[in-house]
Amino acid sequence: MILEGAAIGRNCNICAHVLIENDVEIGDDVTIKSGVQLWDGVRIGDGVFIGPNATFTNDIVPRSKRYPDRFAVTRVEEGASIGANATIVAGHVIGAYSLVGAGSVVTKDIPPYSVWYGNPAQHRGYITRSGCLLDLGFKNGDGIIKGLEE
Repeated sequence: MILEGAAIGRNCNICAHVLIENDVEIGDDVTIKSGVQLWDGVRIGDGVFIGPNATFTNDIVPRSKRYPDRFAVTRVEEGASIGANATIVAGHVIGAYSLVGAGSVVTKDIPPYSVWYGNPAQHRGYITRSGCLLDLGFKNGDGIIKGLEE
């Protein structure tokens, strides 16, 4: 179900049993697999992949029948991938072209071009724009890997 206030880009693949609330923005070329709910405050960039049953939250202190004046904003930047059954706690940024592994619980911002998984999700490596995985052993002294843009 897609509520009327949602903004959805072109060429998106939105699978069965997906709920998209009013205050949601989705870019172009996004894939959202079955069982995902995108609550008010979620912003999805171009080319993002969201695996089945990934969970987003939008209320830091949820209570029955009490709602915040504004919901926390969660951003998933261009080209990022979120694995099946991952949980993204409200108010964080998932950086461009990063990868969040299946079943992970994200409790902090994820930098671009990085790989995170576990509960809570921990930094496990790097990934290139084209999807080549690099482990932490490739990190140079400055914490930057040359060629990540490729």
